[in-house]
Amino acid sequence: MSQPLRFALNRMVAPRLPLEDFISLAVTLNADAIEIRNDLKGVEIEDGTPALRVRQLCQEKGIRVLSINALYPFDVWNDERRAQTLKLAAYARDCGAEGLVMCPLNDRNDPRSDAERARDLRTALTELAPILREHGILGFVEPLGFEECSLRRKRDAVDAINAVGGRDVFRLVHDTFHHHLAGEQEFFPEMTGLVHISGVEDSALPLNAIRDGHRVLVGEADILGNAPQIQQLLRLGYAGHLSFEPFAEDVHALADIQPALVASMQHLKAQVGASEGQAA
Repeated sequence: MSQPLRFALNRMVAPRLPLEDFISLAVTLNADAIEIRNDLKGVEIEDGTPALRVRQLCQEKGIRVLSINALYPFDVWNDERRAQTLKLAAYARDCGAEGLVMCPLNDRNDPRSDAERARDLRTALTELAPILREHGILGFVEPLGFEECSLRRKRDAVDAINAVGGRDVFRLVHDTFHHHLAGEQEFFPEMTGLVHISGVEDSALPLNAIRDGHRVLVGEADILGNAPQIQQLLRLGYAGHLSFEPFAEDVHALADIQPALVASMQHLKAQVGASEGQAA
């Protein structure tokens, strides 16, 4: 018997919508989970909304908070990063979030060698693990496929997690956009805690010219191969959420995003088809 795709809404779907309306949007779409962010002006967390208020609003509507997005750059560990981690981890715990998305340094001027990056990644994971455990949350490591990123591939993340004995507290974010940009072929369903989905439709762009601003909702013209990626994840045993994460301004500018989300959901259900039941 086919298992429905489990959709969630990242706050990037509607970054200007009041939290109550955003939660109501998720309920209307039968999406039982959201992700909140700490990098959006004028909404939670940046606007000072108390963590317990987020928890209350979500509990009233039966909505899970999958993550706070994001700790950045998590792999450059210092006193500032420790303080940032402690603050976000406490907010995650108090608002009921299940984990903290952690993004690596993405900087063309990063002077470190590959060996130094690998060393710093392991150092950061070693320091992060006890903080996450103490707060009862997971760390969702999200490699970014951009050429300049310090951690592009999930394989390197898995190797580092294994090296520090962190499989109990760390999971991967499989982002369909970054998976495509990195040219990665490997899937790690047993380590994947969350999937971010978005589409790109400009087929004339060189791969290394595609940026966050090109990310729209997944539709017929998608060039990232979202449906095959999702099929493969489900086939291999992934049973978690698919969280919409469009960054494009023309998506954010929609007066009513609900019809566009419905269309994207229907498209993915049709494309993924019978394979969606393989996660059961």
